[in-house]
Amino acid sequence: MDVSLRWRERLTDGVFVVASVLIYFLGLWVIKSMIMIFIITILLLAADFYYLKNIAGRRLVGLRWWNEVDPQTGESQWVFESLEPGTRQINATDSRFFWLALYVQPVWWILMAILAIIRLQFLWLPLVAIALALTIINTLAFSRCDKFSQASNFAGGAFGSTNLAGSIASNFVSRMFRS
Repeated sequence: MDVSLRWRERLTDGVFVVASVLIYFLGLWVIKSMIMIFIITILLLAADFYYLKNIAGRRLVGLRWWNEVDPQTGESQWVFESLEPGTRQINATDSRFFWLALYVQPVWWILMAILAIIRLQFLWLPLVAIALALTIINTLAFSRCDKFSQASNFAGGAFGSTNLAGSIASNFVSRMFRS
């Protein structure tokens, strides 16, 4: 991947994260229109969730996840996807940036919740709850996706991916991580 493209990926993800927290923070102290702050923050959080889940995760660390619902039973199933080993080398800086941004977001929103409680501004807590839900879902899903990827790579490498045993091992490991 081109270096300039990687920087654009990191910058775009960083803009969504920082903008949503900054708009919320400014709304808490400076801007008095709660409705406007609520709408702008939700839109930024939704854009960050979508971008991180569908674009940045795939391009920066080679991981992607989604949730499928069986129409007959209504059961939900998490689906994880990762690049095949050797397909593309993941840049260490991209990976560190991705995981740092992923794990820092829920911490920021927890701090914002504590701040809202301390200042007795309970009307902001639903917004913080939505932000926490979106960031924690992404964090947990990508963490599981990464564990699934590592386990599949280990199982495939241990038995060889070109034979029947390797295929069985990879399928077994993928079933272990399904919800």
